[in-house]
Amino acid sequence: MIIQAYRIEKFEDLDDTKYCYFKFEGIWYLYMPGCGLGNLANHQIVEHEDGTITVSPSILTTGHDSGKTTQKHGFLEKGVWRDC
Repeated sequence: MIIQAYRIEKFEDLDDTKYCYFKFEGIWYLYMPGCGLGNLANHQIVEHEDGTITVSPSILTTGHDSGKTTQKHGFLEKGVWRDC
């Protein structure tokens, strides 16, 4: 699955129906519907001139949605999420 992620300025701007990323106090965060919010402190981040980011290595996250455990694994490249 390929999904456009959106850069937001602060957590309060988060739309919980969309993939969103933002930087707070020097750390990048990524929100994924159904998994929640996670920090990218253990990843390398490249910020592009257009404001998008590329994250490496791949992102693996586990969250909870409606009482069910969910897991997502993929890449964020130039602001676009791509499942592994």
